[in-house]
Amino acid sequence: MKNKTLNASIATITIFAIMLSSFWLVSAVAPTPAFLDPKTIPKYVNQLVAAIPVYEPTNVTDGTGNTIQQDYTINMTYFREQILPAGTPLVGSPDGMTTVWGYQGKVRLLDGTILESFANSPSASFIATRGIPSNVTWVNNIDVPQFLPVDPTIHWADPTFSGTTVRTWTPPFPTFPGIFTNSITGTTLNAQTPVPLSPHLHGAEVQSFSDGGPNSWFTYNGLVGPTYSTNNAFSTGPANSATYYYPNAQNPTTLWYHDHAMGMTRLNVMSGLAGFYLLKDTPATTTITTPTANNFDQYMTQHFPYGVSEIPLAIQDRTFKTNGELWFPTVGINPTIHPYWMPEFFGNTIMVNGKVWPNLDVTPGWYRFRVLDGSNARFYTLSFDNKMPFTVIGTEGGYLQQAVALNSITIAPGERADILVDFSTVPVGTKIVLTNTAKAPFPGGAPADPQTVGQIMQFTVKATSANPGAAAPNLPAGLNPTLPLGTFPTLPAPPNTQRIVRTLFEVQGPAGPLMVTVNGQVFDGYISETPKNGTTEDWIIVNLTADTHPIHTHLASFQVVSRQTFQAAKYMKDWLAINAPNVPPFAVSYIPTSLDPTLYLQGKATPARPNEMGWKDTVQMNPGEVTIIRIRFLQQDGAAYPFDPTQGPGYVWHCHIVDHEDNEMMRPYQVLP
Repeated sequence: MKNKTLNASIATITIFAIMLSSFWLVSAVAPTPAFLDPKTIPKYVNQLVAAIPVYEPTNVTDGTGNTIQQDYTINMTYFREQILPAGTPLVGSPDGMTTVWGYQGKVRLLDGTILESFANSPSASFIATRGIPSNVTWVNNIDVPQFLPVDPTIHWADPTFSGTTVRTWTPPFPTFPGIFTNSITGTTLNAQTPVPLSPHLHGAEVQSFSDGGPNSWFTYNGLVGPTYSTNNAFSTGPANSATYYYPNAQNPTTLWYHDHAMGMTRLNVMSGLAGFYLLKDTPATTTITTPTANNFDQYMTQHFPYGVSEIPLAIQDRTFKTNGELWFPTVGINPTIHPYWMPEFFGNTIMVNGKVWPNLDVTPGWYRFRVLDGSNARFYTLSFDNKMPFTVIGTEGGYLQQAVALNSITIAPGERADILVDFSTVPVGTKIVLTNTAKAPFPGGAPADPQTVGQIMQFTVKATSANPGAAAPNLPAGLNPTLPLGTFPTLPAPPNTQRIVRTLFEVQGPAGPLMVTVNGQVFDGYISETPKNGTTEDWIIVNLTADTHPIHTHLASFQVVSRQTFQAAKYMKDWLAINAPNVPPFAVSYIPTSLDPTLYLQGKATPARPNEMGWKDTVQMNPGEVTIIRIRFLQQDGAAYPFDPTQGPGYVWHCHIVDHEDNEMMRPYQVLP
């Protein structure tokens, strides 16, 4: 009961803070942005972009003609894109389009046509082959200001900061967009330009030099962050670029790439900088009819052609102004402390593959959908309005231990779900809507409006379409050779010396959350996660907030062990007491004392959900629960990484509600020899 009371109190404060922030948006900004009413946007007029173009590499071959590496040059740029459907009642738009940012490169269309320069948001897909490394030169060509509000009062990738002067910004702060004045030195700052970018391949097993961490940013005019690096062993790019090397040695899976610049991820991703990176096994040379765990990915590639019956679905929420441009909050929840930062952004409109409320024509057959929650903060509980089931075969780290049939699934920002849908028994002419019932914030916020964000996209079953379904797939009992059938998790428990306890803790400001922290620490605090290369650890995460947080680890994937409720109020009181007089956010030099939650646990631990019984890189950690993940700093098959993870600037782990990540809910960690 105490735990429920605490969570209810925190939830009340959170909801009040959101309401108060809405008051600030109305009262402190002049003029108030005119929003496009999402109910006036025609639904299912847009057609889904099913065949997202694929980047075309330059192949590096050995002496016998075998491809040993694939090179790419990808630009970050800006352009206008048709996101809203025809018939949307826009006011003041010159062309009915929306300004976005995205990645640009040479692509191959489904029919084989080569486009030398293609830009879109979400951007083109990489389709990489396991065992053939990718070498990507990322070029920052964003030479215009960020059009969404950069808040320089949070920890951010300040390209003008030399580290030799104190940055102190005091109220009254300028109305966005405005120039900030340093109250100590009198110097001024336009935080909107130049724009720092740091491309990150989410879920990749990669050396930290090429990880695209938050401080590895670079700008169009050659300024770089403190951990910037470029792989000049393979290519030398211009000053406004970084070359990253991806070994592609891990299990086949659905990865995605997006910007990760410190304190700006929420803005740069909202602007459009994201795309899919599909890692597949080497294509089989013969037709597979009876797949096993060892050749299942090859079978799936044969059975479900990309862009036809294998279709990525990037789900993102947006809010539009009446002229069709993107809107983002310009007044923070605590505007006298952080003038622009808000705890979460929730758009009122749903976009899939860059189209608002699209339709996909399908035939009566089977389809494979690689679903990504690419939103800033919105969770999605997905189901079909006709109650038809679907089959989940994979998650972030690849294929599950075994397939699982579900009628609904909840995914959080950063999570992926690899699902199979059978339309073969659905009558031609049927229209099916993919719906969402997740609350925002999750799990205790406002219900999804069934007329707007409660709808994702529509499927129309036709006798023929550009995207014909496949025959029923033959699924083996076990899908993943690194996950033998039997008990889960498959990793044995580590010794007690390799168990760490960390908290998720929200720091309150005068009008609502000031920041959210991992273990009460800020990003620059003492590095307390130092796993040894090759070892397994249990990370025991105690959630003291009212939100579910999707916690993401760079480099290493993990297995979910359990979740269990606990006496949150008592634990919080005792944890704060043993760290007194220090209070969160702790000083950077302070090493917090951990508190074992064992004596506070209630009820029984629940195991990983069936759709989580695989390797993951992002996991939902619920309020009032202790979540345990088992993380091993090796490849999924137990082999050593094909690089030294102890070298380089190190990695991070963080909440993938990117508004939280941008304001201290991210921590560095270093792998030790």
